Amino acid sequence: MESRLISYAYAPCRLCPRNCAVDRLAGEKGYCGETSDLRIAAAVIHKGEEPPITGTGGSGTIFVSGCNLGCNFCQNYQVSQGSASLGKTVSPQEFTQICEALRGRGAENINIVTGSHAIPALAECFTVMRKSGTQIPVLWNSSAYETTEALELLKDHVDIYLPDLKTLDSEIAGKFFNAPDYPSAACAAILKMIGMANKKNPGKSRDNVIVRHLVLPGYLESTKSVIKWFADNAKDHAQLSLMTQYTPIPGVKGPMPDKYLQEDEYRTVIDWLDEFEIEEGFCQELVTGSDWLPDFKHANPFPSELSIPVWHC
Repeated sequence: MESRLISYAYAPCRLCPRNCAVDRLAGEKGYCGETSDLRIAAAVIHKGEEPPITGTGGSGTIFVSGCNLGCNFCQNYQVSQGSASLGKTVSPQEFTQICEALRGRGAENINIVTGSHAIPALAECFTVMRKSGTQIPVLWNSSAYETTEALELLKDHVDIYLPDLKTLDSEIAGKFFNAPDYPSAACAAILKMIGMANKKNPGKSRDNVIVRHLVLPGYLESTKSVIKWFADNAKDHAQLSLMTQYTPIPGVKGPMPDKYLQEDEYRTVIDWLDEFEIEEGFCQELVTGSDWLPDFKHANPFPSELSIPVWHC
């Protein structure tokens, strides 16, 4: 049944709001730049996630190649963007071996990064992984540019959701990641994730859903709208994680803010958390610089204090 469902989902592919409708099973590529093959670029023990995600052993982070969004300022652009993105095709059995290697190195969870366009293949991988006896929580780390129907394929597999809510401004979404429908799609996806998390663990969705928002320099009103939406729609069911690590990416084409977040902008955002009575969650300290940016051409893409390499394409 699972294999038939996966085949149907890729041909024609309507997994995300872009509705490419290409036959990825036949080798055609969607906006994401990928066929139906699951490609992975790297797997590391990541120590830089939110405290409950990192835990004491780190998060077993798997970077999936390709992306259905394609932000101009994506820090993982080497993996996520275009046909030149890094990655190697893996089978469900190889995926299971990678997860078992992460678990063996102390990973607290399996953290799937940018897997939205590969949901059917990943669902199959999770099934094979569980049948093999590998028992470890699965974390869904995505841009939230997903259909609620596609997310249904994850309901029996994912334990923790870590979606972005990048903006509620259609103009910003169109300018920076060519998806003016992102606000409505992402809000629907996040509410779906909250519902699935609560159904799996009734009354505990706040422990299992963390909504991330990256503050863009010069676009604070966009951040204020996101914080207000969270306060009105998700505060009692999820936690908010504000990220201040925005970094201009050198050499990448497309419009993007060309500066770091400023101290006065940071203080304004912190004040909004008080204004909207958001008392629990996470907020990065304001640290500028690009030393932490990953380079996926190396076995360890991150600085050594942030990660331990386990698998590389």
